[in-house]
Amino acid sequence: MSSTLSKSIFLAPAPRTVSEIFDQSDLRRLSAVAELIVQDSGHITDAVFEEKAAKAEIIIGQIDLPESRLKRAASLKAVFNVEGNFLPNVDYDYCFRNGIRVLNISPVFAEPVAEAALGMAIDLARGISRSDRSFRQGSEEYGLAANREAFSLYRADVGLVGLGDLGKAILPLLQPFGCRIRAHDPWLPAEYMQSLGCEAASLEDVFRLSRLVFIVASVTSQNQGFLGKQQFASLQAGSALVFGKPRGSSRF
Repeated sequence: MSSTLSKSIFLAPAPRTVSEIFDQSDLRRLSAVAELIVQDSGHITDAVFEEKAAKAEIIIGQIDLPESRLKRAASLKAVFNVEGNFLPNVDYDYCFRNGIRVLNISPVFAEPVAEAALGMAIDLARGISRSDRSFRQGSEEYGLAANREAFSLYRADVGLVGLGDLGKAILPLLQPFGCRIRAHDPWLPAEYMQSLGCEAASLEDVFRLSRLVFIVASVTSQNQGFLGKQQFASLQAGSALVFGKPRGSSRF
């Protein structure tokens, strides 16, 4: 790596590896704009941070960034999260106050996860896995008898709990089905949710009125226990729940 570059990027990809994030072509492009310092293994101690990361303008990784470290990183402009979540190991308030952007790769994950969520929804609605198990056990039924617990996704009442990157990626996949979609995300204005084609709804109405509910809200310290017996008891008989692994900014 040329030491003539005035800017530096600190890359600590754990829990991923460098090759999982960048191919060689992208690494070369990154190296062309700044000195790339890679820490591919080992814990980032204060000594390692001081030696390799404190002068960086960009940090790519999930390393601990409390205020004490951020104050030493006087040139820091951006932190790139590599896992699609917001762990509580970064002083986000300090970053906000000091113009340090904390960026997330969740849109990259949202589309394939949304596709999997749609697959799960169709499976639950039509009983595909259930029928396959019955077939393998020799207990399958046919015709109406095989569809007692099935329902169609077409024109179904669908609920979304959380409307971050994953929730928004699910919406276009549901459009061909003509679903009525109610969404609950108290961090977003009702007008914004309506602009995406959703009806803003209370958590209670999402569960009470939906035949299928996608639960894709991010886990935060503020929404612990927000779902429980009361919500699940209000579901219609035969309703289905799809739990996605949220990677968006929707919070409760």
